[in-house]
Amino acid sequence: MQADAECLRCEDETLIKYNRHFCSAEGDIVLGSRDGIYFRIHSFTLKMASGWFRAMLSLPQRPGSLTPSGSQTGRALTGRPSTPLPPHDPSPPAKTFGDWLPHADKSRSSSSLSFDNTIYVDEDSTTLEGLLRMISGLPIPKLDSYEMIEPILFAAEKYDMPGPPSIIRAIIMTGPFIKDPLRLYALCCLYGWEREAKEASAKTLSLNLHNSQHRSNLQKLNTDAILNLFELHHNRRETLRKRLNEPPFVNDTGDASCSHCGATVNYQTWRELKMVIVLEMDNRPLGDTVLNVGLNDWPSARACWNAKCSHCDRVLYDKKETLRAVKECIDQLPSSVEFTPLDPLSAPFSTES
Repeated sequence: MQADAECLRCEDETLIKYNRHFCSAEGDIVLGSRDGIYFRIHSFTLKMASGWFRAMLSLPQRPGSLTPSGSQTGRALTGRPSTPLPPHDPSPPAKTFGDWLPHADKSRSSSSLSFDNTIYVDEDSTTLEGLLRMISGLPIPKLDSYEMIEPILFAAEKYDMPGPPSIIRAIIMTGPFIKDPLRLYALCCLYGWEREAKEASAKTLSLNLHNSQHRSNLQKLNTDAILNLFELHHNRRETLRKRLNEPPFVNDTGDASCSHCGATVNYQTWRELKMVIVLEMDNRPLGDTVLNVGLNDWPSARACWNAKCSHCDRVLYDKKETLRAVKECIDQLPSSVEFTPLDPLSAPFSTES
């Protein structure tokens, strides 16, 4: 989404571009994006929505800190904001930053206002428009991709704006974002959204975390977040491995006898099927492929269900009951990460709603 802009002419005939949603002459602050689009907004809105702007706009200023009327210079804010305002000069009467801003004159059009109060920021016009629309009560832009929301979240954290992240958090578990569960988990962990992070971790169970295609998303996670995720995947596999060696499953570790005739039998086919199940859980910890396809179509599964006692020619395993027991074991496995109070999920916008 490219921010819509209107070309307006200053008093010195300079042609500038204002975003069409933020070009009112009533705005007493001008924000300049890094791609040359300007945004007029009222300082009251910035002070109410942003802790950083509230602190900056309440600082005292000396007259010499502002540029002459008509100048195209201004304050630059790049990276994480630091207050680029000169120290207070006690010689003139103490005034606030707002005292030196040229208040809008209703007799003048927005094109004739000067650049005295322009603050240049590091965000592009698309990100800045989305952020300002959220804090101004305007219809929010279409939020349907990580490329759209991640710059907005970063800017909101930078300027201490809790409002926009709360809007994004409300829609973060919808289709466009759930399609990439690992990136969703990384984002939720970054901003301390524990409930959503748990839901996202459950969605990652369809992934093999050892696949190289997931490396970039895993690198975004802090140590505790990535360990919690690997622990979830590992525990599902190992817990199922342990359960398959317990009743009601047959004991294949020693001598066994046929339940019908008492003759000695070999449970080799069951041992092989268990190994394949565990390997599949390592590849896809969700376990759906074990139940829906594996236990019916795998060669090891077919060999297991066809195995018979060499003495009485009866099948050794009850397929229906085995499938039921395996499904019950998988359904009881842990399904999401567990966070402890020591986990560093204390980002600026981590308050649970």
